[in-house]
Amino acid sequence: MMKIVLDAMGGDFAPKVNVDGAIDALREFDDIEVVLVGPQELIEKTIGEYADQAAYAGVKDRLQVVNATQVITTEEHPVMALRRKKDSTFNVGMDIVRRKEAQAFVSAGSTGAVMAGSMFKIGRIKGIDRPALAAPLPIPGRTMLLVDAGANTDCKPEWINQFAMMGSIYMKRVMGVENPEVGLVNIGVEAAKGNEQAQQAHALMSAQNVYTFIGNVEARDTMAGLCDVLAADGFIGNVVLKNTEGVISALFKLLKQGLLSNTKGKIAALLAKDTFKSLKQSFNSEEVGGVPLLGADGAVIKAHGNSNARAIFCALRQARTVVATGVVEEIRAGVAQLAAAKEEA
Repeated sequence: MMKIVLDAMGGDFAPKVNVDGAIDALREFDDIEVVLVGPQELIEKTIGEYADQAAYAGVKDRLQVVNATQVITTEEHPVMALRRKKDSTFNVGMDIVRRKEAQAFVSAGSTGAVMAGSMFKIGRIKGIDRPALAAPLPIPGRTMLLVDAGANTDCKPEWINQFAMMGSIYMKRVMGVENPEVGLVNIGVEAAKGNEQAQQAHALMSAQNVYTFIGNVEARDTMAGLCDVLAADGFIGNVVLKNTEGVISALFKLLKQGLLSNTKGKIAALLAKDTFKSLKQSFNSEEVGGVPLLGADGAVIKAHGNSNARAIFCALRQARTVVATGVVEEIRAGVAQLAAAKEEA
């Protein structure tokens, strides 16, 4: 039986949405157990308020509550808070994974605390310098994974090479892409383009044979479907991610304004209603659930801070898939292959 730890106090609407999402996941998947970490009295009270108590009764033997009296907020410095708040949901929950009593950790709380806790509590896979956030981007014809999406703002070229390898493994194992193609975000397609970091990363990525590297990808082509994995340092990756979200939001608003500005547009909007609904759903972050933190010695999923119960359910579903497909074990093998390729170069 797979065991997943859920930070019951993470996110804007905790603990209700976390409790509801956990019970919903247990009802859907009979091969998982969920450990809710948070103030025990509050969590048990919230469980008692679940809408379908008869359904809860059927899964309650797979739901465990572990007491943690402290909560780390997004306003706190993550490393200092982890040191100061020994009984926080992060410390207590990640210790369970570190002791190998559970295989995954899910939280909608502080991104910094998820990153720091994964580094210092759960630990990194041996040979991985820094874990990286892997954010899926829906683009025409395929889903692309952006790694790193913001966990590491200052990176060495070797780290970016590792990000690319981990992203390739995730796309193959979790998303079912047989031979993922990897691109490097840069200001031009030529190998000599970009700053020293980008040029050195390109050289390392070109020399390895662990994943398929297609070369540089310019910012204007990040949504063109040129590759399955887009590798970048966390600063550039986060800019790409936020810019993409902003452009998509602006386009939807412009389309709505244009179509509703006259009678012909309103008729066209009515006829295309199902198409627009389907398109909007493809960008629905709820169904993604969260982004994996690749490189931690255990499955770690960071859910969005404004997650609802459905998003928490999907984050738990994603954690289940990461564990079941052996992503962590495959990354371990990938590290050894990258090291061997470096020695041969």
